[in-house]
Amino acid sequence: MEQKKAVIPVKKNEEYVVNIIDNGFEGEGIAKIEGYTIFIAGAMKGEKCKILIVKVTASHAFGKIIEILEKANARKESDCSTYKRCGGCSLRHIEYNATLEMKQKMVQNLVNKTLECAVEVEPTIGMENPVHYRNKAQYPLGINKENDPVVGIYAQRTHTIIPMENCLIQNEISEIIAKSVLKIIKENKISIYNEKNQNGIMRHIIIKIGIKTKQVMCILVVNGNQFPQEKKMVEGLLQEFQKNEKLQGWELKTIVKNINTKNTNVILGNINVVLYGEGCIYDKLGEYTFKISPMSFYQTNPIQTEVLYKKAIEFAGLNGTEIVLDLYCGIGTIGIFIAKTAKKVYGIEIIEDAIKDAKENAKLNRIENIEFLCGDVEVALGELIEKSEKADVIFVDPPRRGLDITTLNNILAIEPIKVVYISCNPATMVRDLKLLEEKYEVAKIQPVDMFPYTTHVECVAVLQLK
Repeated sequence: MEQKKAVIPVKKNEEYVVNIIDNGFEGEGIAKIEGYTIFIAGAMKGEKCKILIVKVTASHAFGKIIEILEKANARKESDCSTYKRCGGCSLRHIEYNATLEMKQKMVQNLVNKTLECAVEVEPTIGMENPVHYRNKAQYPLGINKENDPVVGIYAQRTHTIIPMENCLIQNEISEIIAKSVLKIIKENKISIYNEKNQNGIMRHIIIKIGIKTKQVMCILVVNGNQFPQEKKMVEGLLQEFQKNEKLQGWELKTIVKNINTKNTNVILGNINVVLYGEGCIYDKLGEYTFKISPMSFYQTNPIQTEVLYKKAIEFAGLNGTEIVLDLYCGIGTIGIFIAKTAKKVYGIEIIEDAIKDAKENAKLNRIENIEFLCGDVEVALGELIEKSEKADVIFVDPPRRGLDITTLNNILAIEPIKVVYISCNPATMVRDLKLLEEKYEVAKIQPVDMFPYTTHVECVAVLQLK
């Protein structure tokens, strides 16, 4: 017998009054009409809203707020004029402590749906002062409707540039430098890259900052091997550091030209040319100093990184006798933090430049019981197992996609006493923990707010061998 097609109780471009019963993984409000789910950006649990339906699918719809009829207690006036357009921090309409509760609940929901063990997710550790926390800024360059060069951030899901004006998550120094680069571009009539015809020179400005050392790296991403005004750009930026009062006490340590001639959304090309300085900066995390290169990954919020790493080491409970593996080690930050409480640490990372930096960082901090290997974790871990002592503890800090099945199987084969899982994506973390539950008990999950007022949350989980 033919099944009746379910009737969708809402229509596109029509208005409805709904109660917001929950918030989703992206901070969006969730409402239901006759059991049918509607997602509403900017709505909060506990609110009553008049909404317009903008998209309808068989399983759910999307709406936008026309009017908030009853406000949630945690709603506040946004302190940014462009946050709705740029999407960089989509929770600016919510009191900070409430965002921390939302993040804890988001992780808890994933745990409840996926894991066998009923682990209680710890309260999210927030920032004391959750503004201007990013030490890396990426600014696209473009041309506005008046045909003038502009620098800023892309509007959500577009390549339309919103000119920046006091971004509350970027370091203020980054914005000053990016605006200085734009001024030099205009003064010297340096061409801007056009995505449609691939003509023009300047594509992106990337600023990396050592928060504690006050060292600055400026990366100019260009469409070509060189541009005639390179010397003027360097001179102009150095002059800006001498005369701008807000830059006093900061050091422009290096200017790097990154060459990207591909028609791609990937920001950086593979070739870096140092125009000024050493081509790197240094920063401190805890008691350790780290070298940061143009291509190497360094945690974006160093204040919360220290909190995260200390929590990970606390969870590991090392006593100085353990062999530890640090998978996806980057420039060696976590491995170097671990080293003084372990017998031996092995770090694995696929990016060659990061491994070079990791080795230098170990020397810089006089850490002798650490060894770094360059290779794909999926392959290199298997090779390491064959030639080294059995690992007692494994730290993993994978990319957003989480661990691959080969690495998960290798961990299960090694059977370390503990696995400490650091994650920037709770969904893939929980998926991986589910596969490790075969041999491990998930003892603790601690969310840390690395990106205040965004929907992102970093977690550290500890697994104990059953």
